[in-house]
Amino acid sequence: MVIKRIVPLSCGKVAGVLYGAMGLVVGVIVSIAATIGGLAGNEAFGALAGGLVGLGAIVVLPVFYGVLGFIVAVVAAWIYNLAAGFVGGIEIEVQ
Repeated sequence: MVIKRIVPLSCGKVAGVLYGAMGLVVGVIVSIAATIGGLAGNEAFGALAGGLVGLGAIVVLPVFYGVLGFIVAVVAAWIYNLAAGFVGGIEIEVQ
């Protein structure tokens, strides 16, 4: 079997979902770190700011990762299609 063409939009949708999920994991880690960092300070405002940064990370990072993953995957699939047109694609053996 030879992969001769990848539909860029299909590839982008899958990558967008995968990168969005990774962004959520990273957002949770950043949220925990920001909250702990905010609580480590002596000021009440530091704890509040750390918590807000953490909540922002849970919302912003999955969206950012998802959109960027979608765009990069669409471009990569388009470039693959150009290259596969010249060299014939990737050959895969399945059983």
